[in-house]
Amino acid sequence: MNSNFPNLLKPLDLGFTTLRNRVLMGSMHTGLEEVKNGYKRMAAYFELRAKGGVGLIVTGGIAPNFRGWVAPFSSKLTSKRIARKHRLITEAVHKYDTKICMQILHAGRYGYHPFNVSASNIKSPIAKFKTKALSESSIQSTINDFVRCSKLAKYAGYDGVEIMGSEGYLINQFIVKRTNRRNDKWGGSYQNRIKFPLEIVRRIREELGKEFIIIFRLSMLDLVEGGSTWEEVVQLAKELEKVGVNIINTGIGWHESRIPTIATMVPRGAFSWVTKRMMGEVDIPLITTNRINTPEIAEKVLADGHADMVSMARPFLADPEFVNKAIENKSEEINTCIACNQACLDHAFKGKVASCLVNPLACHETEIILKKISKVKSIVVVGAGPAGLAYATTAAKRGHKVTLIEKSNSIGGQFNMAKKIPGKEEFHETLRYFQVMLEKYKVDIKLNTTFNSSMANQYDKVILATGIIPRKPKITGIDHPKVVGYIDVLNNKVNIGSSVALIGAGGIGFDVAEYLSHKGESTSLKTSLFMKEWGVDMNFLSRGGIEGIKPDISKPERKIYLLQRKNGKVGAGLGKTTGWIHRFSLRNKEVKMINNVEYNKIDDKGLHYTRNKKEFVLEVDHVVICAGQLSNNSIFESSKMVNNNTEIIGGAFLASELDAKKAIDQAVRSAANV
Repeated sequence: MNSNFPNLLKPLDLGFTTLRNRVLMGSMHTGLEEVKNGYKRMAAYFELRAKGGVGLIVTGGIAPNFRGWVAPFSSKLTSKRIARKHRLITEAVHKYDTKICMQILHAGRYGYHPFNVSASNIKSPIAKFKTKALSESSIQSTINDFVRCSKLAKYAGYDGVEIMGSEGYLINQFIVKRTNRRNDKWGGSYQNRIKFPLEIVRRIREELGKEFIIIFRLSMLDLVEGGSTWEEVVQLAKELEKVGVNIINTGIGWHESRIPTIATMVPRGAFSWVTKRMMGEVDIPLITTNRINTPEIAEKVLADGHADMVSMARPFLADPEFVNKAIENKSEEINTCIACNQACLDHAFKGKVASCLVNPLACHETEIILKKISKVKSIVVVGAGPAGLAYATTAAKRGHKVTLIEKSNSIGGQFNMAKKIPGKEEFHETLRYFQVMLEKYKVDIKLNTTFNSSMANQYDKVILATGIIPRKPKITGIDHPKVVGYIDVLNNKVNIGSSVALIGAGGIGFDVAEYLSHKGESTSLKTSLFMKEWGVDMNFLSRGGIEGIKPDISKPERKIYLLQRKNGKVGAGLGKTTGWIHRFSLRNKEVKMINNVEYNKIDDKGLHYTRNKKEFVLEVDHVVICAGQLSNNSIFESSKMVNNNTEIIGGAFLASELDAKKAIDQAVRSAANV
């Protein structure tokens, strides 16, 4: 079969072994590493991706010793007893023509425990615990631990290792002056500061021989002040090649950087230009990464000479069949990663098992099993929002006869508003995927149709996914002409004036603030605009790619106030890994965030409120209500009276703290058992 992706699917010859294509499933810590039956669950998880066609897999980070833990009792490889457990994983992957490398990650000062160490005793701004500088003897023993870990990885059946030298972890902490203030042979000059990574690689190659893959994750763009210059990055890359690295993987940004690198508002393939600068500087293959989520983007990156290989991590959570679908020229069937981070990174940083908003089966392969059914049921799903779409497509995939009823003229529900927010354009992809799946599994779609309970007896099972209705807070003047709902704003039913107050600072409030504060083309759609907005030097003349560079942000068109009742940080309930981005973005656009508010009234003058026992008036043109939702479940009881086999899911089931992650997860789990 002639593929639309010849560069992506071309084998990569490493001399002693060949990768079947140019696709790397990048490292992700899923939390399976630490749970009961974790190795069995990881084996199923990785096997499905190997079966799905990926050429090379890199595991989540494994510490070489306990001081390298990311958190207490997180995964480490220090004995043959542990290594033998890893064989479940390597044997599962090797059933297919896929290689797998284990990532060795020493957290350094990022370790969330009191035993963390670094090049110097400089505490991380994002860590809770102080850090201790490694002594000369401790440096040597740490290098020995990296070597021992590599030997154990080979014993476990891994084809190689990836040395984590980026993202601000221990090795990165030795490389830059920002965190290395030593005055011995491991500090001072750049040549001294890079001895640590070079000695690790040299010793691993010496001990493991030539036919063992060594990938080095090189921080090519630190995105922190005091980071490496481009000349220093190139120098290290060349030295790494000399000591035996087979592949260099691009690392972008430190965890403490205040610039988004993988969130949904980052343009697709936004950082491949960094890897392209390195092309030709070394003779070993280079991998580029970050926000590559479709085979079309991956193919273009390779065709344009930006890299020799592409790394995609979260896209393999979203769809384990990504590569096989590309091979079969069925990219429209790929369940695209939307880079929301809600079920993957947010879970990982909370110590929970990761999954995927658009694919709840990810990391739960042994728990949620979609079996073909023996008896076909006639099922009606009412409501084509995220929960309804997930249920309908899952049940139909299993073989049930499914009818989907939607009162509006399109599928999508709240996603149709989400996709309009600058930086959330990826929601288009989820709706495209669901539309393709509805057609593939022959779901009978009835748009512009209202379901009533008398229709319930026509089906074996009724699923009510009727969603939510906006909550209307009890405020004097809530019906004033100045007051509008967020749905009216996002559907462009009202022209919002030059000053506006938003009541409610949850996800909806932040989305509406972003929508109203944005001017011109969405920066998430164009790399050059994004880099200017966040102050990244694409010429790389500044240290770390940002030092001395100011963000270039256009003056906002309107004055916006974002208010919440709760005391504490505005938007504290936003995603752990993306909330700070939303707050930064709105502050840069001069959005005024106000907490601890008691709403008094709304009148011709504007919004009256009390804060800290003082009364204020915001003289605004409009007040937008973003104060949460209520379940739209009014037909549940009457439907259940007609058909006792009636179930309610998604926002209609529980509107408080509703998000698409919970709605889709509930829907898929229910449809897996119908």
